[in-house]
Amino acid sequence: MPEDARAATGALQEPGRDERRAALRVALAPVGIWTGQLDMVPAARAQELAAELEELGYRAVWLPEVAGRDVFVHLALLLSATRRLIGATGIANIWARDAVTMAGAMKGLTEAFPDRVVIGLGVSHKNLVEDLRGHRYEQPLTAMRRYLEAVDASPYTAQRPAAAPWRVLAALGPKMLALAAEAADGAHPYFVTPEHTASARATLGADRLLCPEQAVLLEQDPSRAREVGRAYTALYLSQPNYVRNLRRLGFPEEDLRGGGSDRLVDALVAWGDEEAIVRRVQAHLDAGADHVGVQPLPTERRGVPDDQWRRLASALTGLRRTGT
Repeated sequence: MPEDARAATGALQEPGRDERRAALRVALAPVGIWTGQLDMVPAARAQELAAELEELGYRAVWLPEVAGRDVFVHLALLLSATRRLIGATGIANIWARDAVTMAGAMKGLTEAFPDRVVIGLGVSHKNLVEDLRGHRYEQPLTAMRRYLEAVDASPYTAQRPAAAPWRVLAALGPKMLALAAEAADGAHPYFVTPEHTASARATLGADRLLCPEQAVLLEQDPSRAREVGRAYTALYLSQPNYVRNLRRLGFPEEDLRGGGSDRLVDALVAWGDEEAIVRRVQAHLDAGADHVGVQPLPTERRGVPDDQWRRLASALTGLRRTGT
């Protein structure tokens, strides 16, 4: 391991970390819910929905961060309304907080909710870093490595958690995935296919967590499914890092235009009946995923897809890992 990467692994060297990571893998279960839609309802309603997700059998909820509720405040609200649900950030933007603030948030939340917090960290996107936040977006891999080193070196004067916080990196390309293996507990790839999951597992090795996101939609009409799906893919095709990753996966330029071809939409959004969605999620598990953050897409811009959560719960929570 290179010296600069080794310097960022201090939090990973605690005794028994590998055994605890194996226990976390069991606690996460193969499927959780990834959603940004809890931002669209009052906090009290978000807490009720989180409690319902737990009752439905989902073991984790992943929350994104752009310009809504602070993701750590939001997780604290949801975890306080549940008993076993694991809360994860997908992702917390490293440009949104300096290292001391991030360390404080991670450790404070982990101390309050032991073994129920997974911190996904990411470099975000240039437009969200520079245009939205006013920072300078440079050398994302180097920035992430240095940030992890600074988080590990940050002082913390409050009551400490019993163990270092869990952290995974938003990683798509081989270099960020390698850093996730060296300096984190694993990776949380977003906007990916099962083929990417297989490649990511090969890079991470067997002992690191691999938790990809998968967009889904319970809709059997191809035209309507692709209409909703293309609204989702078009948003992310405006970001160069996702486009580069899709090129690495073999998608030609014609698939990346106009919000994405039907082939691309179908590859990134699993639509159809419950069986079709289960097949796609299982494909990630067969390819080496430990846990899949399933994101049912809302059919309305600020809607909450709670009906899809309910309809899918029985089938998804019964899935098993086969690829690790």
